[in-house]
Amino acid sequence: MEDNSKIIGESLYRFQAAINESGMSLEDFIRENYTSKWISDDLYNVMAVRTTFVNSMNQFLVREGLFNLEKVMLSIITDPLAHDIEHTPSIKYKGHTYLTTHSMIYSKFLSCSNPKMKGIFVDSPNIRLELESPNNVQRGRYLADFSQMDIELKRNRGVSLEDYFHNPARVTEILNEDMNIVKSFFERMLVFSCEEMNRLNSQNLKDLGVVIEVPRTPFPSFMKDAAVAKYGARTFEEKIGEEAKGQFFWITGLMRENYDLVYPYLAADGSKIDQSKVRSENIYNYDILVKSIDAKTGKHTPAREILSGAIREWLFEPIVERILDNRVLPKRPVIRDGNIENLDELGGYGPFLYFASMKDKKGVSIFPDTMGGGIGVERTLYSILRGKSVSKIDDVTFFGKNPDSHPLFLY
Repeated sequence: MEDNSKIIGESLYRFQAAINESGMSLEDFIRENYTSKWISDDLYNVMAVRTTFVNSMNQFLVREGLFNLEKVMLSIITDPLAHDIEHTPSIKYKGHTYLTTHSMIYSKFLSCSNPKMKGIFVDSPNIRLELESPNNVQRGRYLADFSQMDIELKRNRGVSLEDYFHNPARVTEILNEDMNIVKSFFERMLVFSCEEMNRLNSQNLKDLGVVIEVPRTPFPSFMKDAAVAKYGARTFEEKIGEEAKGQFFWITGLMRENYDLVYPYLAADGSKIDQSKVRSENIYNYDILVKSIDAKTGKHTPAREILSGAIREWLFEPIVERILDNRVLPKRPVIRDGNIENLDELGGYGPFLYFASMKDKKGVSIFPDTMGGGIGVERTLYSILRGKSVSKIDDVTFFGKNPDSHPLFLY
C-alpha cells in the first residue's frame, strides 16, 4: 500500500510540474475540469434524469418478475470483448490472480441455471481500459469505469443438440420467435423509462434543451448487412439513424462476441458453416440506437448505440467452437473422469466450460438457454441528452474517466 501511495504521489507531482509549464496551476486544473462541472446546473439536471432512468428500469424489471443479482467485480474469467483494449487489470488475492470484470456476462449465464428463475438483472460495474482515440478526438462513447443495467432472460426452449442438427426449420422458427420476445421486452422497458423521465423530469429536460419522445413500438429495425450494403461500413449507423423516423431503432445481425448466437454454426458431421457465408439473418443479436432531439429546432443528433444483446449460445459443442474460432482460447477442453486434463491451457475458462458440459440425472444439459443484453447508463444519458448542455460523455458523470479527455484522472 505504501509503495502504491508513493508511486501515485510521484506521478501527481510530475503532472503538476507539466501543467505548471503550460501556465496552469493545480487549482486551475481542478476548477476547470472538476469543480465547475460538479457545481453546475447542467450536471444537477443530468443526475435528476439519471436517477429516474435507473429507478424506472429497476421498477420495470421487478414488475416483470426478474430477480436482482449481486455485483461481480473480480473473477478468474471476464468478457474477452470483440474490440481492443489496453489490457485487463488483475488483482492478487489469497494467493490467486483475479481479473476485473469487463462485464458480468458469464455470471449472468450461470445465475440463470436455477430452473425457477425467470431472469436476472443487475446494475453492474464495469472496468474497461479503453484505448485513446488514435486521432486525438472526442468520441463521446468510452469510459474506463462505467455502469450498465445487465439483464438476462430464461428462454426454457429445451432445444437439444439433436434438434440443432436435424430440425433447422423448427429451431429457426423458435429463434425468430424469441428475437421478437426479447426485443419487445427491451422496448417496453424503454417506453416506461421515457414516460417516467417525461413525467418527473420535464423541467430538467427543458433546462438541458432536449426532448425525449415516448417511442412507439415496435421500434424500426434494420439488418446490418443490408445497412452496410446501402451506406457503407463506416457510416451505416448514422445513415440508418437519418432514415429512421423514431428516436429509437434497432440494428440486428452484427458478427461480434463469441456468446452471441450464430445459427446454424455446426453441422452433424462436425463441420462448421463457412464464416464468409454467415449473414445477418444467421446472427441472433441486436443493438438499440438512439438520437437526441433539440427542443427548439427538433433536429436530431447522429445516432449512438446504447444497448447491445443477443440470444446466447447454449449448447456445449457450439459454445466451445465459437470460443476457439474467436481466438479466445487455443484448445478445446479435454474432459475426463470429472476433471479437465488441460486445465492449465484454458485460462479462467476451465470451470465455466466444465459447467457448460454438465448434465442432470436424466442426461439433460444443466446450462441454461437465455437471451439478454446490457444498457449502458452513462452512454444512454449521453445519447438522449446531447445538445446545448451535453457535448461529451464526461458531461453526464461526476467521475467519468474518458480516455479521450485527461492524461491523468484526479478523482
